[in-house]
Amino acid sequence: MHVLIITQYFPPDLGGSTTRAYNIAKGLTLNNVEVTVITTFPHYPHGEIPSQYRWMPYKFEKMEEINVLRTFIFPIESKGLLRRLILFVCFICSSLIGLLFVKNINIVWVANPELFGMVPGLIYSKLHKIPIVLNVDDLSIEDVNNLKIMKNKSIGYKIVKLLSKLMYRKPEALTPVSPGYVEILQSYGVDRKKIFVIMGGVDLETFRNENYIKRTNSKFRVIYSGSFSIAYDFDQVIKAAKILENKGSFEFILQGKGELELSMRSLIKNLNVLNVKIYSEVLSRKNLSRFLNTANALILPLRDFGVPYLGISTKLFEYQAVGKPIICCAYGQPAMYITETKSGLNVFPGNLEKLVEAIVELSKNKKMSENFGKAGILFVENNLSLDKIGSNIKQVFLNILEQNSRARKHARELLNFM
Repeated sequence: MHVLIITQYFPPDLGGSTTRAYNIAKGLTLNNVEVTVITTFPHYPHGEIPSQYRWMPYKFEKMEEINVLRTFIFPIESKGLLRRLILFVCFICSSLIGLLFVKNINIVWVANPELFGMVPGLIYSKLHKIPIVLNVDDLSIEDVNNLKIMKNKSIGYKIVKLLSKLMYRKPEALTPVSPGYVEILQSYGVDRKKIFVIMGGVDLETFRNENYIKRTNSKFRVIYSGSFSIAYDFDQVIKAAKILENKGSFEFILQGKGELELSMRSLIKNLNVLNVKIYSEVLSRKNLSRFLNTANALILPLRDFGVPYLGISTKLFEYQAVGKPIICCAYGQPAMYITETKSGLNVFPGNLEKLVEAIVELSKNKKMSENFGKAGILFVENNLSLDKIGSNIKQVFLNILEQNSRARKHARELLNFM
């Protein structure tokens, strides 16, 4: 089997969608599936194109066992609706370069951005006469509403919602990352039999507990790592850190890049917060694992948009794999996941008092922290290794190909009978 993956974001880009696309690609290769990825030059979220890609329309690479075709993207920061739309449209166009080179594929999996990626996905599907499967990292139209990017009563929003519903019905199957998406997808008219929840997974060869890593200080360290995007509320972390300046030995490290970085630095300066550091260096996956291992606790500071979160961040699986207790500032699916896997404490987003209490509790109760860490490791090892998620999605693909084969055979028999 040869799977084509279409994804705007792929390592070394940051973000959960990037990790998800890589994990599925790697998981499939571990299950003896040939994988070709069409993606862009590295650009997210900073908009800086590495020198080796400049002035090139495309470039072929090999990432472990994955065939990668990288194509042109504008060197602009992914910030604001207009810039994001420009990047999406650029990717739609440049991804079609692969039509000249990609051969003998059996199925297309559109990883991200889901609905924009469906455009080139459908073109590859039609020209190669193969099925298409759509990943669902986020319910894009719901996010547009929750993030207040568009007003839900506007004509533009209604048109986008209609187009989204039509797009969700096109693929032979959908592979959402969270069970929280199933009901919404059904409300869009998608048959439940076409929905297969495949969680993001984690590379356990890279992300693992390394207790031998030592630090030069004894402060209780809380770490966040990822993109500084509008989905997160870092103000709550910075303000909690300010409260804890005089309540013990605590330090907070926020590592990543994104559009909120300037406002984060401004708040730190205005409040004169001394125990928060921002690292904007982009880390390799291996170095990221080692960095996470220096934490005493890891935090997911999601923003309160007034509705429960339906998705589950891939970041949580990496946090679990390194065996650290998690502080989850969210409600909905992320909080349910933390509770069910017994891997950390949940705090309602924006509740500074409870956030401070959770950090202090973990700092004082070493046994609790260790138990949360062990539970997280056990869960991802048993359920979310790349080999397991690769096997699961491979089976989805095989079932679709078998159904299509039966349908074609039946059609031929009808024609012969007539």
